[in-house]
Amino acid sequence: MKKLAKWRLFSLITLMALILSGCGKPYLSTLQPAGEVAKSQFDLMVLSTLIMVGVIIIVTIIFLIVLFRFKRKDESIPKQVEGSHKLEIIWTVIPILLLLVLAVPTVLETFKLADVSAMDKKDEEGNTEALVINVRANLYWWEFEYPNEKIVTSQELVVPTDQKVYFNLKSSDVKHSFWIPAVGGKMDTNTDNINKFWLEFDSKGAEAAGELFYGKCAELCGPSHALMDFKVRALPSDDFDQWVATMQGIEEPVQADTAKAQEGQEIFNNSCIVCHAVTPANTTPEAARQAPNLTNFGDRAYVAGILENNEDNIKKWLTDPETVKPANKMTDTYGDLTPEQIDALAAYLSGLKVQK
Repeated sequence: MKKLAKWRLFSLITLMALILSGCGKPYLSTLQPAGEVAKSQFDLMVLSTLIMVGVIIIVTIIFLIVLFRFKRKDESIPKQVEGSHKLEIIWTVIPILLLLVLAVPTVLETFKLADVSAMDKKDEEGNTEALVINVRANLYWWEFEYPNEKIVTSQELVVPTDQKVYFNLKSSDVKHSFWIPAVGGKMDTNTDNINKFWLEFDSKGAEAAGELFYGKCAELCGPSHALMDFKVRALPSDDFDQWVATMQGIEEPVQADTAKAQEGQEIFNNSCIVCHAVTPANTTPEAARQAPNLTNFGDRAYVAGILENNEDNIKKWLTDPETVKPANKMTDTYGDLTPEQIDALAAYLSGLKVQK
């Protein structure tokens, strides 16, 4: 009875694991590719799956034929076969051919993804002709720098659709991994070297996703690894150019427009400004950028990358960031704020908008 109970428990756990493996959010799925890289990776997954399923079907058929056709019918000893050179050659050559079918397109696509030669082509002013974005991963937030455009932003990556976007990836502290499931990629960000690759954001996929893709850290990096999200706003080229022009036109912080927001701005300038910038210019040395840039905080879809951007969630984050993202750097630096100060600061942060 105990053995039967164990098998029942094992069967139940197996069934639950099978059911839960299908759970997830559609915008984090790699099975709905929205870019050239994602489509290539999806095609490789389909190819490998078809090969594996084909092998399983063929082996199962052979097994059933042997099981029923050559089933022992009497007590006589069958003819002993010590070996067959023909069969040995067949079952050696076929796996090699299957591996080649998998390896050749995989290697070709890997080298294609690693081709970042366009990043070396520069104009007369020394700027790259291609769009290059420097990605810097931190515990537990992301910074995005556009060196040609002289813009720094955080938590929400803005890119144009239907063109290659090149990335320089690095980390400020521990190993992280940059991944946008629907668009492709997944590449480590290290502290001692810069990894480079490119992605393309499909306009149709962006339209289906509401212009907002979801990015994740794909390398276990600490208590809030699962909460180290970022968002990707994929815009048509004209809209992206307009966003760049708007960000470049901001030379002074956005001014508060209400009494409460003005009070919040004063609080911000007396404390938060030590870590957080509210202008997009990349004049601040990288080593001094210790916290997310908040220039367009009010335009972003999420707070801390995971909470819907509204005043209640801003207050929740400011009141106790540790409950939102355990072990985050802000917990030990933001200080104690009264409820009135939090209300004022939330009003100011909500008003940090650059898009009309």
